[in-house]
Amino acid sequence: MIGLGRTSFDTPCRIAVEHSDEFLCAHVELAGDVPIHPGDRVLVHGEAISVGFGESAVFDRTATVTRASAIERLWTKFAGHFEMTELYEVSFSGGSLR
Repeated sequence: MIGLGRTSFDTPCRIAVEHSDEFLCAHVELAGDVPIHPGDRVLVHGEAISVGFGESAVFDRTATVTRASAIERLWTKFAGHFEMTELYEVSFSGGSLR
């Protein structure tokens, strides 16, 4: 059945982590500029990463990319439009801020 199967593959990746008073972030870059589409999953292998306050570090690991099926991809795009509307919720009050 076309559109129902998942494929997966392993690829090298680089993880950059920063923990400071300005940033608390982690970024994963897949080798070879592998495109990630809606519904795809990325699992980074290896031990847990711990970076102390005021430090940043870069790690090289392996990641498994599992491609979503065509149906999963369509569902993710469809559901994503409804999830995004939660970001638009705005509240106005009649009082002034003091």
